[in-house]
Amino acid sequence: MTLATELELPMLDAIQDHVRGPVFDELMDEVEGYDGWLARSPLGFVTLDRESGEFFLRSRAVMFPSMTLAAIFNVTEGPLYEEISKNLITRHGDDHRRLRGLVNPALAPRRADTYRPALRELLAEVMSSLPESGKIEFIADFAKPYTSRAIAYVLGAPDEDAPKLHYWSNLIQRQFDPMSLTDPEVLAEIEQGVVDCYAYIDALIETRRTEPGDNLITDLIEVEQAGDKLNPDELRNLVFSVLLGGVDTSQSQLSHAIRLLAEHPNQWELLRERPHELAPNVTDESLRYEPITPFTARVTSEQVEYRGVTFPENTVVFVSSWHANRDGTESPDDFDITIERDGKRLLTFGAGIHYCVGANLARAEIQEGLAFLAENVKAVKPDGAAEFGTPSGIYGLDRLPLVLER
Repeated sequence: MTLATELELPMLDAIQDHVRGPVFDELMDEVEGYDGWLARSPLGFVTLDRESGEFFLRSRAVMFPSMTLAAIFNVTEGPLYEEISKNLITRHGDDHRRLRGLVNPALAPRRADTYRPALRELLAEVMSSLPESGKIEFIADFAKPYTSRAIAYVLGAPDEDAPKLHYWSNLIQRQFDPMSLTDPEVLAEIEQGVVDCYAYIDALIETRRTEPGDNLITDLIEVEQAGDKLNPDELRNLVFSVLLGGVDTSQSQLSHAIRLLAEHPNQWELLRERPHELAPNVTDESLRYEPITPFTARVTSEQVEYRGVTFPENTVVFVSSWHANRDGTESPDDFDITIERDGKRLLTFGAGIHYCVGANLARAEIQEGLAFLAENVKAVKPDGAAEFGTPSGIYGLDRLPLVLER
């Protein structure tokens, strides 16, 4: 076996502020042309095909590296450290299986589908607030209010609290962005966000105990299996995890989908002809083509051997879903909502025991948003250049100027 550190590998460094949009695409294309399945990164290694990505996401000898990355950036105490250590994605073994078993029914496909009528009502309200000219900045005018109001509804929070839920989600998600953790001011803001969000969730849970309803928090309060229930700390942190991953992710993937449709008007016309039939296709194609999590990190908890390569304990490995989603599929670099992708598994939401717990809810939000727009908008046209965020963490858009022709 050869040590991973002894291999001559190309460098894939996406942890730079200028690596976004076309520059990011060029960087990924360059590495895609490399005849190999592994590259280096400043923090470890990157897998470049589907099989290796699946292996590292599913292996029981690896963990989500929240605690490792926190230590690298000196987050060793305080509110953010507490949140990271208690987050569902950081849990492992029997503890993780127990919590997933309790939370999964509240976020199962059938339960997520029950929220769809309310999502359509929210979409109609957001659409009614747009200017008649159709000139909008899609993130601020549509994606942000829709997804933040959607998570407020799902949690059972007041609709007027949606803006601060959005703020906390976007802010605290930056814990996964190494560039944010190196900025003392940003780190301090994240820490305060955790404190404020915890206090808000605690109060909301107490309200739902006395005023239950058709919402996620009520589901989690009532959930019980074989006499086992969530304790208050577990309940708080599960709600926190859903909020953390339930706004920025859906907002970003919906925005990428609309951007891609605006750039491919023939695909928009196809969606308009069959909105509810093709909305799931568009959702999956955008998740494949422009994943909002282009890199998912893992750290080895023991020595791992794979394809003749040895990865020592505590090696950080990033799974490139950007490459994995393109591997082995027809016309991989084409955005096409009609191609049958042969059931190829997307790694955008991860895989294995840490597969995204909110994936079903996210898909429902994105699908309903796409179908609604296709039914109510004749054409979606770019009105300037899209401004991309960085792919380090959640890969979203900062601005997306569009014209919606009613």
